[in-house]
Amino acid sequence: MKASQFHIATLREAPADAEVVSHRLMMRAGMIKRLGAGIYNYMPLGLRVIQKVEAIVREEMNRAGAVELTMPVVQPAELWQETGRFDKMGPELLRIKDRHGRDFVVQPTSEEVVTDIARQDLRSYKQLPRNFYQIQTKFRDERRPRFGLMRGREFIMKDAYSFDRDAASAQLSYQVMAQAYRRIFDRFGLRYRAVAADSGAIGGDLSEEFQVIAATGEDAIVYCPQSDYAANMEKAEALAPAGPRPSPAEALARVPTPGRSTCAAVAELLGLPLQRTVKSLVLATDTLDEEGEVKATRIWLLLLRGDHDMNEVKVGKLPGMEAGFRFATTAEIVAHFGCEPGYLGPIGLKLPVTVVADREVAVMADWICGANEEGVHLRGVNWGRDLPEPALVADLRNVVAGDPSPDGRGELAIERGIEVGHVFYLGTKYSRAMNATFLGEDGKPAFFEMGCYGIGITRLPAAAIEQNHDERGIIWPDAIAPFTLVICPIGMDRSAAVAEAAQALHDRLAGAGVDVMLDDRGERPGAMFADWELIGVPHRVVISERGLKDGKVEYQHRRDSAATAVAVDELHAFLAQRLGVPGLAAAA
Repeated sequence: MKASQFHIATLREAPADAEVVSHRLMMRAGMIKRLGAGIYNYMPLGLRVIQKVEAIVREEMNRAGAVELTMPVVQPAELWQETGRFDKMGPELLRIKDRHGRDFVVQPTSEEVVTDIARQDLRSYKQLPRNFYQIQTKFRDERRPRFGLMRGREFIMKDAYSFDRDAASAQLSYQVMAQAYRRIFDRFGLRYRAVAADSGAIGGDLSEEFQVIAATGEDAIVYCPQSDYAANMEKAEALAPAGPRPSPAEALARVPTPGRSTCAAVAELLGLPLQRTVKSLVLATDTLDEEGEVKATRIWLLLLRGDHDMNEVKVGKLPGMEAGFRFATTAEIVAHFGCEPGYLGPIGLKLPVTVVADREVAVMADWICGANEEGVHLRGVNWGRDLPEPALVADLRNVVAGDPSPDGRGELAIERGIEVGHVFYLGTKYSRAMNATFLGEDGKPAFFEMGCYGIGITRLPAAAIEQNHDERGIIWPDAIAPFTLVICPIGMDRSAAVAEAAQALHDRLAGAGVDVMLDDRGERPGAMFADWELIGVPHRVVISERGLKDGKVEYQHRRDSAATAVAVDELHAFLAQRLGVPGLAAAA
């Protein structure tokens, strides 16, 4: 490819609305152009990256036995009404009507459509297992699209769906996909972690997220450096402290704490560690009648150590919380505690409250909490002596760095990540809702056991940039770079020798299958180098008349601090080794 025949439109500055590194650099490098909120044109350079991501995904999905198809972007609402998602999903689901007034959706995902295909075509257990996948445009009407391709409204995703005869077979299909994903992400050349994820209302343990490691990532990844344990923050278990609860060493005492309504402020006032304090979180669950009106409300008091944060996913799995919970209103809190938030605690309640203690709090002694009186806290609080044991002890909190790993092989560490893939066991959620069955070996109809597997095709390049960039621009891994190598001839328009050497090298590389760009635009060296450093092409060869007279050219990897002089007669062998293309040296 020659630059004069391609479209290169770099910018000195990123648009003001570009918030994160990947957004800024993709805009400056001319890879994307904003068309509307969360909607982008994929320009030629950006499209080449996307196509390389797609090619790797397609090769590994095919290798894993998945079968590619394409499902429509616009889908009839009837299928979504069968599963109830047409009404249950919020405004993120874009609903439209055609000229006849019929309802349609612009798909964010395709469980309903693929299940409809399966119930029509997969009639016998002899046709199973089957895995259908597509690489297709999706649309999610985000309230606040931001971060460029990281959280756009229109995006490209690879979504796959497996169909099996029973749970055991479905788990095998899941493992096939989990291994295929590892091969895919290994080939991308990115640092990533496969982390255990929460399975939501479906339950079970078969759910993994694939997270690209980046300091700017939105997700917290928990892992153990001494083992293979890794989970996202929602899933990571906080173990109960070892050893029995200490015996009380202090008498219960009221302590004036005027204006000190947080655990940190109280600990500072008393000159005690924040770990001695206990925070009170008041939640409510409502029971509804047949008309959907609230007929009863239950108030819960969750107790966590003052330096810990509540994990809403874990709390949502507590017995009695499965149908959903909310934070109690001020009126409900005053009625049950006799005090507004800021000085709440489990002693001296006005009305019945279900007390749930985090595992850590359950083994604490001589702790500090609110006295249910403004400006007053209690010190030296102990279970059994000063208040009944909690109704329930559970893991309620987010883990923190230094917590023991659940596998017992070290301490936990935390880093940031960007989710770019997810493998998930669905069970019969969709097949039951849509009455999708097949005939089993016993001749009886059975519901398909399903799994779903997604990769954010357009999100992945943005995640790669968040992980791989410097002050000059992008640094692409070879596998997904728009071009693997760029030839930068200096004075090509003035030197026949430079032009001939550059063209010959270009043709030799292209003939060996290298994705090569020859910059024949006649730009000044500084401007030419700046463009390709911004764009992030990983390998660069500079050819100049002076160098040719000395029998040398310059090679520089995008991460190298300086160029390396290479003899012209050794260049093909040198590049063959650096690029991993043995045929290039043989062609020389």
